[in-house]
Amino acid sequence: MTGLAATSPACCPTAECVSVGTASGHIYFIDLTQKELPCPVHRVHLYRVPVEHLQYDQGGSFLISEASDSHVFVLDARPSKMFEVIRYTEAAGSVVDLSSLYNKDSKQVNVLVLSAGNKENCVKEGSCLEIFMLQAQLLKEYTKTTDKLHMGNTVCLQLLLYLNARSIRNKEATVLVCDYDIEKVLQLQSHSSRLSGPVALAFSLDSQTLLTTGLRDGALVCVQFRFKTGAMTKASIASDYGQSVEGLLGTSVLTETAALRELPEWAAPSQTPPGSALWEQQEEEDVEIVFFAFQLLYQSTLIVPLSWPRLVTRDAVWSCLIRTRAAPACPRPHLQMAPGLNRGWRSVSQNRREEGRTDMAKAVNEEKKQFAEERQTMRNDIKQLRKTIQDMMNENNTLPENEKLQLWEFNLDIEEHKRMEAKIEDEVARVRNEMELQIEAYCYEYDVIKRECWDSMKVKGRAIKAFHQEDEVKNYPMKERTQREMEELERVKTLRRIEQADLSIVEDESKTAPQKDEDEGGEEAESPALMGSLSAQCGVLSPDLYNQFELHTREQKINQIILLQDVIHNVKMAFNEEFDAVYKQKEEEMNRVKEKNRRIVEIMGDLGLKEMLWEPTLSVNERPERLFTVDDSEIKVEKCHTPEQKLKAEELAKTEEQRRLAAKGVNARENALDDMMGGVLDLKKEDILKTEIPQPEFMSKPEVQWTEEEKKGFKEYEKKVKELKEEQEKYRKALEAELKKLQTSIKDATQAFDETLDRLAERKLQYEKAICQEELKIANLVYSTDMEEKLVIREKQLNHKLEQTRKIKQDIAEDLKKHKEDVDAFRETYDNTVAEDKLRDRGFRKDFFDVPGHVVEDLYKLFKRRPRVQKMRTENSSPFKDRAGSATAPDEGLSQLMRAMEELDVPENIPQGVDLAVWERFCLARRAKVESEHQVQQKALTLAEMQAFLQRRTEEDDSARKEIQNLTDELNGIRENIIKFQADPVVHLFMKQGQVEVQTGNFIPDYSNCVLIDRSVVEDLNRTIKALGKQKISSMVKTKDIHKDIAHKEWQQKKMQMQTDDLNHKIRDIQMMRVSREMQAYLSETDYDNNLSKQISNMKKTLSMQEKIHKKKVNKVKKSVQQLIRQTAQKAQDSATLDQQLQNMMISVAEKRHICDAIAVEQNQESSAEERYKDILQRKRLVDLAKAQAQEVAILRAEVERLRMKTFPALD
Repeated sequence: MTGLAATSPACCPTAECVSVGTASGHIYFIDLTQKELPCPVHRVHLYRVPVEHLQYDQGGSFLISEASDSHVFVLDARPSKMFEVIRYTEAAGSVVDLSSLYNKDSKQVNVLVLSAGNKENCVKEGSCLEIFMLQAQLLKEYTKTTDKLHMGNTVCLQLLLYLNARSIRNKEATVLVCDYDIEKVLQLQSHSSRLSGPVALAFSLDSQTLLTTGLRDGALVCVQFRFKTGAMTKASIASDYGQSVEGLLGTSVLTETAALRELPEWAAPSQTPPGSALWEQQEEEDVEIVFFAFQLLYQSTLIVPLSWPRLVTRDAVWSCLIRTRAAPACPRPHLQMAPGLNRGWRSVSQNRREEGRTDMAKAVNEEKKQFAEERQTMRNDIKQLRKTIQDMMNENNTLPENEKLQLWEFNLDIEEHKRMEAKIEDEVARVRNEMELQIEAYCYEYDVIKRECWDSMKVKGRAIKAFHQEDEVKNYPMKERTQREMEELERVKTLRRIEQADLSIVEDESKTAPQKDEDEGGEEAESPALMGSLSAQCGVLSPDLYNQFELHTREQKINQIILLQDVIHNVKMAFNEEFDAVYKQKEEEMNRVKEKNRRIVEIMGDLGLKEMLWEPTLSVNERPERLFTVDDSEIKVEKCHTPEQKLKAEELAKTEEQRRLAAKGVNARENALDDMMGGVLDLKKEDILKTEIPQPEFMSKPEVQWTEEEKKGFKEYEKKVKELKEEQEKYRKALEAELKKLQTSIKDATQAFDETLDRLAERKLQYEKAICQEELKIANLVYSTDMEEKLVIREKQLNHKLEQTRKIKQDIAEDLKKHKEDVDAFRETYDNTVAEDKLRDRGFRKDFFDVPGHVVEDLYKLFKRRPRVQKMRTENSSPFKDRAGSATAPDEGLSQLMRAMEELDVPENIPQGVDLAVWERFCLARRAKVESEHQVQQKALTLAEMQAFLQRRTEEDDSARKEIQNLTDELNGIRENIIKFQADPVVHLFMKQGQVEVQTGNFIPDYSNCVLIDRSVVEDLNRTIKALGKQKISSMVKTKDIHKDIAHKEWQQKKMQMQTDDLNHKIRDIQMMRVSREMQAYLSETDYDNNLSKQISNMKKTLSMQEKIHKKKVNKVKKSVQQLIRQTAQKAQDSATLDQQLQNMMISVAEKRHICDAIAVEQNQESSAEERYKDILQRKRLVDLAKAQAQEVAILRAEVERLRMKTFPALD
C-alpha cells in the first residue's frame, strides 16, 4: 500500500479511520469503512526520523504525534479538515510515552508527555512529566507547564483518566496501579520477568478493566478490578462518564465517517512494477501496515515473532484476520502498540531493507527457478484445500442453527484448535459453577419463602374453582397466633368480664325504672346498631365487646382493638370451616365423576364411540402444594444426563425388562386364557356386541348345490343371526340410555356444586363486609388513640410553657411596679430642681439692685451667655440602678463647663461701669446658674431614659400577657378536643333504607353536619304528614269529580251541536241534488235489469262480429307483407348488379379525369396565381377592417368603463 514499514498505529474515536506512523516520518491515514478493503486516503510528512508515538484524545478532536527528535505535533483529527497540522512544541528530552486527559464539560484536553528530561540522555527512562493544554476553540492559545516527576527505571506510563489513578510498568515486570497522588498503590504481576515483562498497557473505557501485552511471551492479559464498597461510587461515576463520552461521539462519528468516505484514495508518487524484488519487499512492508490497521480494527493483539514479516504473504495475513474475527470476543479497550514492539518491528524492517538492496533480486530469481515445481504444487494443494474448506463452510451455512459449526472450528491450526477447546471447557466449567451457585441461591430463597409464607401458616391459602364457570372462591390464609397475643387476649377478656360483673351489680342496686324499660334497654344493648358489627350474622358472638357509646378512656379503646382483632380471627375461622366443607364436597364430587367416567369409558368402548371425555382436575390454586414439586412436563428443555446417569438408566431398563419377561413366563396359563377367551371362562353380557355367529361351511358352496339339511341349517343360522342382532340392538339402546343418564347426572351434580359455590361466594361477601367493618372500627380507634396521645403530649408542653411564661410575667410586673415608683419620685425631684432654676433667673435683678439699670441689662446679657463645650453622655444599661456614687464623684461634664467659664470670668470681660466687687459677685451668681442648668439637663436626660425603659418594660409585660392568653386559648382548644375524642367517639350504625336522609354525592356521603335523632320524632312527623296528605287528596278528588262533570257536560253540548250541523248539511244536500237521465230511467222503468241484460247480449254479438272481420284483415295484410318481401329480394339483386356496373363506370371516369387534369395543368397554374393574388388582397382588406373594428371596440370599452365608474359613489 505505502511501501514503508509501520512503527506506531492509533485508532480514531470519531471516524472509522486508523493513523499509522512509518519509519520515514510519514503519518498515513487509512480508511476502514470497508473492512475487507482498507485504503490510505491521506499522508502527512512531519519528521525525518521514524514516528514513535501517536495518540488521539478521547474527544476525537486532536491527534498528537512524537518522534525520536523530541518534537511533538498536534493535528486536527477530523477527516473533514483533511488532518491539518495545528500546533507544534518540543519536549525536554526523548519522549517515552504520551497520554491525554479529556474534559467533556470544558472541551479541554490536557496532554501529558513523559520524557527523559535531557536530550543527551540516550537511555529512555522517564524522569520528566510535561503537561500542556489544548482548547477546543481552534487552539488559538495554549499554555505549557513543566512538572518533574522522578521515577527510577520507568519505561511506560498510562493514566487512568476517570478514577484519578495511573498505572506504571517497570523493569521488574510488575504493573503498579496507583492513585493520582501516588498514596495508594496496587501491584500486579501480569507477565513473566524472564520474558521482559509487559510492554504496553491500556484501560477500558469504563476504567474497570486493564489490558497488558507482553514483550516476548505473546500474551494479552485482561485484569478486572473489584472495587470495595467505598469505591463503588467512583466506579459508577467512571462508568457513567464513559457512557456519556460515547453519547457525545455519536453524531461526530456519523459526520466524520461520511466525510471520510468522500475522500479519494491516496496514490503513491511512483509505482514499482510487480514481480521485482523491490515489489516483493514493498508487498511485505504493506502487509505490516495492513496488519496494524486490522489489529486496531478488531481490537485484538496478534503477537508474532519478529522474523514473521519475511515469511508473511497476503493470503497468510487474511487467514490470520479470519482467525482473529472468529475468535471469542475479549474486552474492547482503546489499545495502542507498545513502543518496544514498534522498535522491534522498525529494526527488523530496516535490516531487511539494507540486506535486500544488494542480493534480493538475485536470490529471488534463483529461488523461483529452483522451487518452481514445488511452489506450483503447493499452490494447487492450497487452492484445493481452500475450495474444500469453502465447500464445507457453505454446507455448514445451510445446516440448522443447532447443527452449525462455529467459524473457529474450521481453523486448521491444531494448537489453536486445542487451545480454543480448552478455553471452551474452562468456560463451560465456569458457567456450570455459576449455575450451581445460582441454584443454591434459589434453593435458599425457596426455603426462606416456604418457611415464612407456607410452613408458618396455620391455615394454608387455597381456592375452590367452579366446574363450568370461571368463578373462584379463596379462603383466608391465617398464621398461628403467638403465646403473647393469646395471653394479652385472655387478660383483656378477664378484665372485661370483671367490668361487666361490676356493672351488673351497680345496675341491680340502682334500679328505678320499670321492668319494661329495662327490657328495652337490654335489647338496645344487644342490638347490632349499638355494636356496629355484622359478626353475629356470620355466627360469631362477641359478648365481651364494649358498647360503642361507652368507649371513653384510652385503655378501653386499646382493649376494644384487641377484642375486635379476635372477632376478625373468629370470623375468618368460621368462613374457613365452611370453605373446608365445600372443598371436601368438591373432592367427593370429583371422585364420583371419575367413577362415572370409568363406566362411561367402558360403555363408549362397547359402543365403539371416540369422543373427548371431560375429566375435572384441581388447579394449582386449589392444590398449592403442587408448586413445591416440579413435574417432568413442566421442563420445556431437553434434560441433559451425565454418562453415569445414562448407565444407571440403562441398567434400570434392563432390570425392568427381565422382571417383565419373568412374570410373563410364570403366568403362561393366564396369558393363554387371555388370548383365547379374554381372560374369562363364561361369556359376559358386555361381550354380546362383539359376539358373532360363525357361518356354516356349506355357505361357501353355490346355493343350488345345497341339500335340504343344509337349507334347514341356513334358516336356523339366519334365525340365530336375527335374534343376536335384536339382542345387540336392545343392549346397545340400554348402553346409550345408561350413557346419557351418566352424563346427565355428572352435569347436574357439577351444576349443583357450582350453585353451592355461588352461595359460598355470596356468603364470603358477607364475611368480607363484616371483616371490613371491624377493620374500619379498628382504624378509627387507632386514629382516636393516636390523636388523643398527641393532644395529651401537646397539653403537657403547653402547660409547662404556660407556667414559665407566668413566672416571667410575674417578675416583669414586680419590676414594673418598682420602676413606676422610682419614676414618680425622680419626677418630683426634677420638678423641684426646675423651679429652683427659674427662681434664680427671676431673682437676678433683685440681687443687683444697687447697680444702675443699663448696667444690669448688660450684666443680664452676660448672665445668659454660655461657653461652647462638647456635650458628653454616659451610657447606662438601666437608669434605675443606684446613683448615689455618681453624686459624690466629680462630674466630668460640669468640670469641663467650669473650666470654660473661667475664660468668661477674666477681668478683661468686665463691661464699663462695673467695679471689681460687683463683677466677682456676678461671676459667682452666673456659676451658680450654670450649675443649676447643668443639673436640670442631667435630670431631664435621666428622666427621659427612665420613662423609655419603663415603656419597654410595659410592652414586655403586654407581650407576656398576650402570650399567656394565646397559650390559654390553645390549651382550652386542646382540652376541648381531648374531651371530644373521649365523649364523642366515632360509632358505626346500620341504618335501613329510608332512615338516612343525607344527600349523597359522587363518593362517600358527608355526615359531619348530620344529626342523629330518635325515630319516634320522625314517625310522628310522618303520621302528621300522612294525615294532611289524605285530607289534601280527598279535597283534590272532589275537585277532580267536579271538573270531570263540567267537562262531560261541555262534551255533550258539543256533540249535540255537531249532530245539528250534520242534519242541516244532509237537508241541504238533498235539496241541491241533480238527477240524470240514467237515474230517471232507473227510477221510471220497472224491469231495469232485464233491459240491461239484453244490451249486454247485443254488445257481445257485435264484438264477435268485429273479431272475425279483424282476422280477415290480418290475413290480407300478411299476404301483402310476403309479396313485399319477395319484391325486396328482387330489388336487392337488381341493386347488386347496378353496383357492379357503377364501379366499372367510376374506374373509367377516374382514368378520363387524370387525362384531363394532365392536359389542363398549365391553364390551372395561371388561374391559381391570379386566385392567390385576389385572396391576398381580400385578406389585407379584412385585416385592416379587423384592426379598425378592434380600435372601435377598445374605445367603446373605455367608454363603458367610464360610465360604469360614474355609477359608484365618490368616497372623498
